[in-house]
Amino acid sequence: MFMSELTIQFGQLVRKHRKERNMSQEQLALLCNMDRSYLGRIERGEVNPTLEKIYEIAEALKISSNQLLP
Repeated sequence: MFMSELTIQFGQLVRKHRKERNMSQEQLALLCNMDRSYLGRIERGEVNPTLEKIYEIAEALKISSNQLLP
């Protein structure tokens, strides 16, 4: 499976901000109305989330969406 550097970096930033808030993947996924396995795939850079999901993740983490962009 091809993973672009951009999606990998995005996923790393999601994981970094999630861990800084001591949140589990399950907790963040619930706040974003997504499956935990999908969030895991985002964090590993395996999928390219939609703009809507990027904003939902940022809102759940209480950060600006641009803080998730490499």
